Amino acid sequence: MSSDLRTDVATGSGENFFFDPARLSGLATELAPGYASADPFPHVVIDDFLPDDVMARVIASFPDPREARWQRFDNAREVKLASTDADLLPPSTRQLLNEFNSATMIEFLEQLTGIDGLIPDPHLWGGGLHQIEPGGHLQIHSDFNWHKRLLLDRRVNLLVYLNEDWDEDWGGALELWDRDMTAARQRIAPIANRCVVFSTTDYSFHGHPDPVTCPPGRTRRSLALYYYSNGRP
Repeated sequence: MSSDLRTDVATGSGENFFFDPARLSGLATELAPGYASADPFPHVVIDDFLPDDVMARVIASFPDPREARWQRFDNAREVKLASTDADLLPPSTRQLLNEFNSATMIEFLEQLTGIDGLIPDPHLWGGGLHQIEPGGHLQIHSDFNWHKRLLLDRRVNLLVYLNEDWDEDWGGALELWDRDMTAARQRIAPIANRCVVFSTTDYSFHGHPDPVTCPPGRTRRSLALYYYSNGRP
């Protein structure tokens, strides 16, 4: 399920940016039916989600892979970099993450997904900034669904891509696979200012299994936020 229209869901700009409740509510009303019926599991793709200047600030301040703040993963399942310590993130990125964990965003996600009682994760456990260098990948998988610190059930993933002028020949598309793990049903290019929201279940299989082939000096960049509830059906 994809929305190709500019959403204009924020007011202000730069350091005064925040999500607008009325605009987000209208967007959720528009997208909720398609979200619930999306193939292969509930999800939505929203382009041009953030104001241009907010996106430009976050992209410009995105940390270089050589900086020490990155946690490196290098195994058969994944080859990537992650940064979850909000205290080490650039101010523009910290502000944006705070907005994604705000009551306004929570109410939007509840209305969009039909899941009540969503709770953000201020610790960004498993989320935060992600970066894939050339040759990196993420095998098809379903996510962890239990937050060991908060003792909550994971229900929703939200991703925002930060890749300007991304060439689809470089790979890195987010693949959504069917429940039987036989084939990808959706491939979503990780282009800048594209937001992807999907429900977290035992069968929400996703990833980008083929190694990224972007040129040296380029990486596949994203923000990841996860939302939880106290119990699940």
